[in-house]
Amino acid sequence: MPDPVVELYTAPPDGFIAARDDLVAEAKAAGQKDRAKQLGKLRKPTVAAWVVNLLAIRKPELIDQLVELSAALRSAQRELKGDALRELTRQRRDAVNALVKEAVSLATKADPGNRGKLPVADVEATLTAAVSDAEVAEQLRSGRLVRAASYAGFGEVPRPQLRLVTDEPPEPAPAEEDGRGAKRAAEAERAAQKRAAQRELHAAQTEEKSTAKELDKATKAEADGVAAVERAEAALQAAERARADADAALGQLRAARKAAERAATQARRRVGEVEAVIEALDEDE
Repeated sequence: MPDPVVELYTAPPDGFIAARDDLVAEAKAAGQKDRAKQLGKLRKPTVAAWVVNLLAIRKPELIDQLVELSAALRSAQRELKGDALRELTRQRRDAVNALVKEAVSLATKADPGNRGKLPVADVEATLTAAVSDAEVAEQLRSGRLVRAASYAGFGEVPRPQLRLVTDEPPEPAPAEEDGRGAKRAAEAERAAQKRAAQRELHAAQTEEKSTAKELDKATKAEADGVAAVERAEAALQAAERARADADAALGQLRAARKAAERAATQARRRVGEVEAVIEALDEDE
C-alpha cells in the first residue's frame, strides 16, 4: 500500500493542505491521535522543494550518486588536490545539470500545467547546496524539503596540514629566532594555500555562473520548443477537422451529382418516349 505521506510530498503542492487535512481527519476517525498530530505538523513545500522532493522519491539512486560525489568533493578540497578538485567540479556541474533536467521532466509529467513555469534556478541551487553541504544532502535524501536551499560558498574551508620538524633541541636564543622563522614559514604556506583555494573557488564560481546562464537559456529554448510543438499540434488538429468537414461536404456533393445524373437519365428516357409517340402519330396520318 502506498505511503500517504510520500504521496503527499510527490503530489503538486497546490493540493497539499487539503490532502494533509484529509489524512489528519482519517487518522482522527481511526482513533490515531498521535498520528493525526504528526500529520498536522507537516508543512507545505514550495514549488522548488516539491520538484526536488519528487526527484528524491522517484529517483533515489540519482540522489545517492550525488551524495557520493559531494563526499569526494569535500575530501578533495580539504586536501587541496587541485587536479582532483577540478575534475570533481566538472562532474558536479554535469551531475547537477542532469538532475535538474530529470527533476523538471518528472515535475512536468506530474503537473503539466507547470510546463515552462518551474523555478529551475532554485532547483539547481538546492542540488548544488546538497553537493557542498552534507546536512542539506541528507535532507534532500528524505524527500521532505519544504523550501529551496542555497549555498554561498563552495565546499568546506580548507585546513592546511602544517608540521615543524627539528633534528635537535636548539639553544635558547636561536630557539626563539627559529620559532619566529617557523611561524613566518607557516603563515606564508597558509597564505599560499589560501590564494590557491581562492583561485579554485573563483574559477568554480565563474564556471557555475556561466553554466547557470546556459541552463536558463536552454530551459527557455526548450519551453519555446514545447510551445511551438503545441501550436503545430493545434494547427494539425484544426487541419484534420477541416479535412473531415471537406470530406463530408464532398460526399454530399457526390450524392447530389448522382441524384442529378439519375434525374437527367429519366428526363432523356421521357423525351425518347414522347418522341416515339409523336412519330407514331405522324405515321398514322
